[in-house]
This record gives sequence, structure tokens and C-alpha cells, in this order.
Amino acid sequence: MRPVEEQMEALMRGVEYGDPGIRENMEEELRERLKEGRPLKVYLGVDPTSPDIHLGHLVPLMKLKHFQDLGHEVTFLIGDFTGMVGDPSGRSKTRPILSREDLEANMRTYTEQAFKVLDRDRTRIRYNSDWLAKLNFADVVHIASDVTVAQLLERDYFRRRYEAGVPIGLHEFLYCLMQGYDAFMLETDVQIGGIDQLFNLLVGRDIQRARGQRAQVLVTVPLLLGTDGVSKMSKSLGNAIGIAEPPSEIYGKTMSLPDELMISYFTLVTETDSAEIKRLEDGLKKNEIHPMDLKKRLARYLVARFHGDRAADEAEKGFREQVQQKKVPEDVPWISVPEDEARDITVVDLAMLAGLAPSKGHVRRLIDQGGVELDGVRVTDREARTSVTPGMLLRVGKRKFARFKVEGS
Repeated sequence: MRPVEEQMEALMRGVEYGDPGIRENMEEELRERLKEGRPLKVYLGVDPTSPDIHLGHLVPLMKLKHFQDLGHEVTFLIGDFTGMVGDPSGRSKTRPILSREDLEANMRTYTEQAFKVLDRDRTRIRYNSDWLAKLNFADVVHIASDVTVAQLLERDYFRRRYEAGVPIGLHEFLYCLMQGYDAFMLETDVQIGGIDQLFNLLVGRDIQRARGQRAQVLVTVPLLLGTDGVSKMSKSLGNAIGIAEPPSEIYGKTMSLPDELMISYFTLVTETDSAEIKRLEDGLKKNEIHPMDLKKRLARYLVARFHGDRAADEAEKGFREQVQQKKVPEDVPWISVPEDEARDITVVDLAMLAGLAPSKGHVRRLIDQGGVELDGVRVTDREARTSVTPGMLLRVGKRKFARFKVEGS
């Protein structure tokens, strides 16, 4: 194993707890385990609540890779059982409970996408249904005795909802117990997660101690802000960059990131070393490095990582021609519009018909930002209507185009 302090520098980079006391304790505990000179058992659990992994998921995956690169034993745990249970995870309402069919469809893509980051041959894949589905009611009651209601209500999001009179399902408390039980069953030394999962990870420590195990070390990472620079990255908010998206989309979305996110992204989703990141940060502050240059570097890195160098070259060229030189791509899809709708349709509905945006709200926000054009003319009214003519060109955002034809014409 590499020297302890060398490992600590890599493993604690970009880690965030929101509490200096917790950080100090976790650093001390991690250092003590590393001094034992053995591979640690490290895991990251992910509930497959959507079919694709985006850069927000990449942050804890990268931390898991850091442990793997240093010779530790890593497990990628698929929460196929917990994925069927609601959990706030920072939301004001519970998330929908997914069917087994939806979860299985999502799981098929999760592992393959995770292997774009992790070493397939050195990664253990586990499913928490292997033990959670076998528990009987007496087992659940026994596990519940390891944690108090007071501890559960200490969780910020539970407390806020409780004080506001927003219903909290008992199954949400059970989710914390199930995630904690995962740590016990895996006999883990270290668990990685987003900072929004800190409470659940702490419950894991309680359950391990109550059952005679050494409490795991927690390594939590910050939430990655999305392309809007405001909210955490989420596909449902339309601010996500998916790692399986086409190269042009990854490149273009990266180029649209706010300047102030550059250092955060280089720290959390690349393998750039700390000294180089410090050099980039100082260069930005002194105006010696232009944010646009960093965006190009980041965009190339991400496309090359997930699609290869050739795809990165083509994405860069396409962005330069389509966005910087205002060229329309040659392969713009043609969309048919029913004749009865073509005579009077909103631009928002036209964009949705062409599949150019995830939601009507997303299109309206882009209109407000000047990011929607119809035949080269900027759309300024959210409720703008039009009559479709053959060959009409719609641009939504910087890179999404569609041409239209009227059915029967």
C-alpha cells in the first residue's frame, strides 16, 4: 500500500461533511485504518431510480475509483430493494416508489455506465435485495431497536417536513435502517455517498456498532450543481449532463456551464491533481486564464473519457461550427406535424413535439434567456404561436435543431 499521507491527500480531496467536527473524526478514523496496511472494504450504494448516470452520479463514483486505484476492495452496490422505497434525499416530498420492472430496466444500464469509470475486473457488484428481501418482520423490529425516533427526526429534511406538517411515511424511516443494514451486511470499512446521504450513512455506523462491528468511516462528497449553476444536477430539472449522451451534447452542455463552476468541476469529475487545480484557480483569479479555455479543456476531457478522442475532436469541431460560427448542422431531423395542428401551434408545443427539451418549463426558461429561434428569429414570448411551413427551422438552446413538414403537404 502507498504511504498513508499520500493516500489521505487523494482520498480526502473534494470531500465535504458540512460539519468540521465530523470531518476531523472521519479523517482520524480513516488514517488509523490506512495505517493497518491492508486493503479496506469500500462501497458506494446507488438506487437505480433513473436509466442513466449523469455527472452528479460521477462524483461519488470518482471517489470510489480513487480507493480502487490505491488498491482497496471496492463494491458497487445496486439498491434494487431500497429503490422501491421512497426517500426524501433533500427533496421536500418523497420520491415515487418504483416498480420492480422499472428498477430492472434501470439496473441494466447502471452497471455498464459505472464501468466507464471503475475497473470491471476489480469491482464487486452486489444487490441489496440479496439480504433485505429475506428479512422477516421480527428481523425488521430487531434492526429498528438499534436506532431511536429522536435520531431519525434529527435529520434536517425530516425535521423541516415534520415542523411544516408535511406527511412523513414510516417507510422513509425504514429506508434509513435498510441503508444502514447494507453497511452491516457488507462489513464495510468505508462508505461513500453524497453529502445529502450523510444521515443515512451515520445510521449505518449505529447499526454496525449495535451488532458488534467496527463502525464504518464515512466519505461524503458535495452535490454537483447542474448546467444552470443553481440547483443540484438532476435529469428532471433539465440541468444534467449524462455520461451516455451523444458527444455533441456532452461537449455543448459543458460549454454552457457558468464560469464559476470550473474549479468545482475539475476537482470533482476529473483526475486533475491538486497542484494543477491550484494553478488553474490562481490563473482565473489573476485573469491569466480565460474561463472559456477551461471549459474547452473540460468538455474535451469528458467526451474523450466516455466516447474516445476521435469523438472529442468531432464534438469540438461541431461546436465551433454550430455555435461559434452559427452554422446549422447537416443532419437536422425532419419532424412531421399533423395538418390540423400545423395551422396554429405554440412554439413551446412545437419544441416538445420535436423532442428538443425535457419539459415545457425548460423551453419557456430558454425563451426567457433568448435561447429559442424560429427560422433564425429569436422567440421572445413564452406563449408565441406560429403556423408551420415546410422546411421551418427551430433551434432550442445552442445545439438542438429540428425542421418541420406538414403531414399531407
